[in-house]
Amino acid sequence: MAKELTAEEKFELIKRNTEEIITESELKELLKKKKKPVVYWGTAPTGKPHIGYFFPMLKVADLLKVGFKVKILLADLHAALDNVPWPILEKRYDYYAKIIPLLLKAIDVDTKNLEFVKGSDFQLKPEYMYDVLQMSSNVSVHDANKAASEVVKQGDNPKLSGIIYPIMQAIDEQYLEVDAQLGGTDQRKIMVLARENLPKLGYNSRIEIITPIIPGLIGKKMSSSDEKSKIDLIDNDETIKKKIVNAECVAGDPDNGVMAFLKYVIITIKQDKKEKFVVKRDKKFGGDLVYSNYESIEKDFVNKSLHPLDLKNAVAEEIVKMLKPIQKEKNILDKLAKEAYG
Repeated sequence: MAKELTAEEKFELIKRNTEEIITESELKELLKKKKKPVVYWGTAPTGKPHIGYFFPMLKVADLLKVGFKVKILLADLHAALDNVPWPILEKRYDYYAKIIPLLLKAIDVDTKNLEFVKGSDFQLKPEYMYDVLQMSSNVSVHDANKAASEVVKQGDNPKLSGIIYPIMQAIDEQYLEVDAQLGGTDQRKIMVLARENLPKLGYNSRIEIITPIIPGLIGKKMSSSDEKSKIDLIDNDETIKKKIVNAECVAGDPDNGVMAFLKYVIITIKQDKKEKFVVKRDKKFGGDLVYSNYESIEKDFVNKSLHPLDLKNAVAEEIVKMLKPIQKEKNILDKLAKEAYG
C-alpha cells in the first residue's frame, strides 16, 4: 500500500509543471485543513481536442493523487458564447463527453474521485443567472473584455456573448462548490476577475492553479482551428509522424512545441512510471540515446549532439503509443466528429 503523502509532498506534486499558483500560501493552508478539497478544470466544447489536452489531464491526475475531488466541467454554454452555433452545441458536447474520459484512460488515471459536470445542467438555474447579473453590475465592459481576450474569439466586431463568458466562468467556481480552479495561462485574467469579484457577492475567492500553454507544432499555440499546429487525438499513425516531422524544431533552440510536449507530457509520464525516454539511432551515428529527465535531453539538443529529426522520430513514436487506447474507439469518435464538425 502506498504511503500517505505529507502536506508538503502534496503541495510539490500540485506545483509541478505549473506557471503560477494564486496563492501558494492559501493552497498550503487548504491542504492542511481539508481532507478532501475540491478543484475543477473546465473546457468548452469548441474545436476538436488535440494532444495538448494530455497536459491538463496529467495535472488532473496529480490532483487526484494528492486527495482532491476533481470536477471536469464540459461547459456547453460557454462554447455557444464562444461562437459555436447553437444548433450543433449538443453534438459538440457529445464528442467531448466521449473523448475526454478516453484521454484520462490513456494515461491510466484513477477516476474514482472524478466527476463530469455539464455546464447547462446548473448554469440555467434562476439563482445562478441572478448572480451572473449581479456580477455584471460590478464588472466594467473594459475589464470583461480584457479577461476574455485570450480565451474568446472576439474579431473586429465582438459579440456581447464574449463579455458574459468570463462572468459565468467566475460564477462557476461558486456553483461547482470548489476550493480551486485549474486552467492554463490564457485563463489567468478570468481567474483574477473571479478572485476580485466573488467576494463582492459575499462568496469566497478561490485558489487558482495555472499551467503553461504547450506551443503548437507550427506557430505559438496548439490550436484546434489550425490543423498543422496540432495532432488530433484520432489522427492515424502516418499523419502523426508526418506532422511531427514537419513541426518547427530548429537545431539548438529548445523553444518549440515538440520540446514542450516532451517536457510537460512524455517525460512526466515516463518519470511517474520510472521509465526512460529512448531516442533510437543507427550505430554509425553513435547508437541509441537514453534519458531519464528532460534537462539532459535539452542539454544535448542545445549543444547539437541530439539531432532534431532523431528527436522528432522518438517523440512521434511515443505519441502513437499514447493514442492507441483512444484510437480503439475511432469508429465511434469518427461518427460523433462528423455530426459535430461536419
